[in-house]
Amino acid sequence: MADAQFSLNSSSQYPEDYDTGVAKVIPFYLSIHQEVINLVKALSITPHTWMDTGCGTGSLVEKACIEFPKTRFLLVDPSDNMLHKARKKLSSSTTGKIKIMNTSPTQDISGFEEKLDIVTAIQCHHYLCDADRTKATKVCYDLLKEGGVYITSENIRPFTEEGITIGKQHLANFQLSMGKTQEEVDKYLDRFDKEYFPITVEEHLRLLRETGFRTVEILWYSYMQAVFYCIK
Repeated sequence: MADAQFSLNSSSQYPEDYDTGVAKVIPFYLSIHQEVINLVKALSITPHTWMDTGCGTGSLVEKACIEFPKTRFLLVDPSDNMLHKARKKLSSSTTGKIKIMNTSPTQDISGFEEKLDIVTAIQCHHYLCDADRTKATKVCYDLLKEGGVYITSENIRPFTEEGITIGKQHLANFQLSMGKTQEEVDKYLDRFDKEYFPITVEEHLRLLRETGFRTVEILWYSYMQAVFYCIK
C-alpha cells in the first residue's frame, strides 16, 4: 500500500480520493509509477506475469496494463479495502489479464508455485520491522523466475540525524505547498520510526544483495523515497 496521512497497515479510514491524497504527501508519487513502467520497458524481457504486492488501489497496474497488453497482472494487498478499490478501478480494463489475489501482506504470501517475471512493491515494505522486511524481500525473490526483476520503492532514512532533520523539513515544505495544514504535516512527520520504519540506502542495498539478487541497482532517489531494481 502506498503511503498517506494515516496508517496504511490498518483497515480504517481510507479517503475516497486516496490516490490524490497520496500525491500530496509523497513528492513525485505518480512519477515513481511511470519510472517503474519505463524501467520494465527497458528490460530485455517481455513480462508474461507481473505481481504487484501492496498494490493499493491498483494505480500502477492500471497504467502498466495499457503498456503491456499481453501481460498477466496479479494484485495483492494486506487491506480488503484497498483490494476492493482496486477491483472497482480495474473492472472496466480490457487490456491485459488482471487477477485480484487474496488479502495478504507480502511476507505471508505462500503456496504460489508459478514463477513470475516481475514483482513490484511500491511504498509498502517500510511499514515492516526488520525481520518482516527481510522475509518479504525473500518472498519476492522466491516468487521470481531466473532473470526475473524485483522493483521496490520505500521511504528512506537519511544517513545522519542532521540529514533526517533536513529531510523532514524538505518534505514538510512540499506537503505545505500541496495544501496540507501544518497540523497535518506535523502528524505525518511524527509517524517516522513509529508507524513506518525506514532504513538507509546502504541497508537496502545490503539486504537485496544478501537475499541473493545478482544485480542490485538504484533507479531513483528524491526527498526521502528511493526506488531499487534487482535481477534474480
